[in-house]
Amino acid sequence: MGKKRIVKSNSEKGVTSEKSEASKISAGKKKITAGILYVESTFNNTKVSLADEKGNILMWSSSGALGFKGAKKGTPFVAAKIGEILSQKAFDLGLKEISVVVKGVGSGRESAIRGFITKGFVINSIKDTTPVPHNGPKPKKPRRV
Repeated sequence: MGKKRIVKSNSEKGVTSEKSEASKISAGKKKITAGILYVESTFNNTKVSLADEKGNILMWSSSGALGFKGAKKGTPFVAAKIGEILSQKAFDLGLKEISVVVKGVGSGRESAIRGFITKGFVINSIKDTTPVPHNGPKPKKPRRV
């Protein structure tokens, strides 16, 4: 008349809990001193991600992830908030130096970096990788009537 309960012995429970605790401890002990901060700023949104020196993303955030909607997502205020939140998480990892890579032409480029600086990180370099069209697409041929 219902599901049967399976009772496990105490020795099995002890083994599983030790493994889960060990994995939590090893994930928390990860200390990184230098990293790369990627800032992608468009007119409608701002995305910021933090990676280690090899390029593996450790954490990220965006204006939509903070709960902002619509036109507010592209504002400098929200970009600064994203930078502050990521800087707090990076401070807990033990990060001290960052290199910044900026992409896009939105209004949140500079304020995201300023929000990250508030915790006192050392910025090694700021690199702009915004794609720039050389000549654009080929124009349409004139219409024949």
